[in-house]
Amino acid sequence: MSTEAWTDIETERAKQIWSEYAANHDLSDRKGQAAGIDPATGQIWFGESAADIAHQLEDAGTSKPLFFIRVGYETYLRKGGRR
Repeated sequence: MSTEAWTDIETERAKQIWSEYAANHDLSDRKGQAAGIDPATGQIWFGESAADIAHQLEDAGTSKPLFFIRVGYETYLRKGGRR
C-alpha cells in the first residue's frame, strides 16, 4: 500500500482498530502521545510524534503508511491559530 493508494477504507479501518483498542486498554498514561495505526495488520505504534514513530519503523527496517492520532484528542494536529 503506497501513500498514493491510501483510501477512505484504510482510514475507516484504522479508526475502527483504534476505537476497539481504546475501549479495551487504559490509555491515561499515554495522553498526548502519537499513535500510528496500520490498517492492514492492526498493529499500533506509540511515540512522542509521528516522526518518532517513523524513526521506530526505520530502526525496525520497515516503512509503511500509517494513520496517526493523538491519544486523548479527536485529531492528530489542528491547523490554525488559537482564538
